[in-house]
Amino acid sequence: MAIPGKRDLDAIRPRLEAFLARTRPEAEALAVEDLRAPSNTGFSSETLMFSVSWREGGARRREPLVARIEPRGFNVFPSYDLTIQYRVMSALAKTGVPVPAMRGCDWEGRVLGSPFYLMEFLDGWVPSDNPPMHAAGRIAEQLSPAEREQVWWSGVEAMCRVHELDPIALDLGFLDEPERGGDALLQHLHYYDDYLSWGLGDRGRYPLLERAFGWLRDEAPTGEPVALCWGDSRLANQIYAGVECIGVLDWEMVRLGNPLQDCAWWVALDRCFSEGVGLSRLPGMPGREETLAHWSRRTGRSLDHVDYYEVLALFKFAAIMARLGRQLKHYELLPADHDMDVINLASQTLARKLDEVGVPS
Repeated sequence: MAIPGKRDLDAIRPRLEAFLARTRPEAEALAVEDLRAPSNTGFSSETLMFSVSWREGGARRREPLVARIEPRGFNVFPSYDLTIQYRVMSALAKTGVPVPAMRGCDWEGRVLGSPFYLMEFLDGWVPSDNPPMHAAGRIAEQLSPAEREQVWWSGVEAMCRVHELDPIALDLGFLDEPERGGDALLQHLHYYDDYLSWGLGDRGRYPLLERAFGWLRDEAPTGEPVALCWGDSRLANQIYAGVECIGVLDWEMVRLGNPLQDCAWWVALDRCFSEGVGLSRLPGMPGREETLAHWSRRTGRSLDHVDYYEVLALFKFAAIMARLGRQLKHYELLPADHDMDVINLASQTLARKLDEVGVPS
């Protein structure tokens, strides 16, 4: 959902064609077709979809592509370095993690006015979180309980494959941020301390977030394992063919750290999109305990501090939802006095989790 105004697709088409012609010198009669800007691509990025057709070796060819564009305007995150996503997915293409193949990039923004990269379009379906998959959509309306279970475990398996990787061997050591702290978790907390100040204006409006952040800072475990973390690990960021995950998407929150944070994010966000909106989870969908135990067996990694990482996940999601609420009010999609930035599915679930683990009010 590109809120700051629609791009002129008729003006974009010839610029894309010229760009693709330069990067594909063997292509003749190249044309961009079916150019569109999907309305359901989220609030933190801008996406274009199209097909490129050309003649080569006497045959007509066609390839569907996706452009991910650096967003403009009142953003959800303070910075969008698309080169990070591009480098990560390019590295993962050499592994067992299913990711779209990269097809080109323009970091100077000469073609579309903003930096972007191109990737292949994976033909499949994406589990919905708007509306929540426990209420509507393919999982709720078309899949049997057994098929839902297969979808869940295929998604978890794709996440586990990320956690098997050596980021240094993949030349992903640049994800380390020593200027933010001495270890990966401290760097992460430093980032979100800055995020609260940057994104929320008066932090006093958000006492729940301050309560959670204070506890996370004081109780941060030390000596944690460090591996590659997807960052936004959930079914809605995966593409499926039937019940098999064929694509892991949305790497804008990728980082180094204890990969338990990915599994905690997975179960915490599922809780937000079920209990957090007053829904019962669908029959066939494995629960929290079963998922955590499966992930631990599959990866050989410890579940120590899992409650800490669930609080961290819910805190982060609540902070992002607060910024999203401010974004919606900025663009007058919500009235200025709306409290969605304070009270939402993430903040309510966070409040319950803090009470469960005994975090002082």
